[in-house]
Amino acid sequence: MRIVKNGDVHVSAPIGMPKKLVERFIEEHREWIAEARKKTSESQKRRADFYNKLPLQTREQVEDAMQRLKALIEPMVDRHTKEMGVKPSAVRYRAMISRWGVCNVQNKSICFSYYLLLLPEWCVEHVVVHELCHLLEPSHNARFHALMDKFFPRWKEARKTIRQVTSPRRIYFPTQKLLSANISR
Repeated sequence: MRIVKNGDVHVSAPIGMPKKLVERFIEEHREWIAEARKKTSESQKRRADFYNKLPLQTREQVEDAMQRLKALIEPMVDRHTKEMGVKPSAVRYRAMISRWGVCNVQNKSICFSYYLLLLPEWCVEHVVVHELCHLLEPSHNARFHALMDKFFPRWKEARKTIRQVTSPRRIYFPTQKLLSANISR
């Protein structure tokens, strides 16, 4: 059982489990569901508050964010492309909430989120190196992680910092154990 961003309850159960048993399980965990929904809502509010720190409602605000982001990122891209021996075909900037950066490995272009401006500079550099590493290795496999270790050794710390600052925690309930316990009664 898990609570998703909009507060809905999603329950996974083995195929063939009687609906009554699933409903009883949900009923037995009403208090947990209420608390989990409350935490999810609070987390979503914190996330929205974080992103709202960078206003992007007007053309002027967007232009200002793009100029500041370019000034921050372009020197990082220049430095790391020389060090890594890669060259993106284009570097773009957009308002993306679900991703900090995107690398299109087919055309070798990279796009960065305006919201990087809300992160510490060293975490922004982590995102830059991450996207540049995708020009050398498209997937997040062992080779990719070895490249991150080589070109930005603090990448795990940066990723953890970014997640702490921005990501709402997903709330899970260990259903498999409880469902098994309920079935065996």
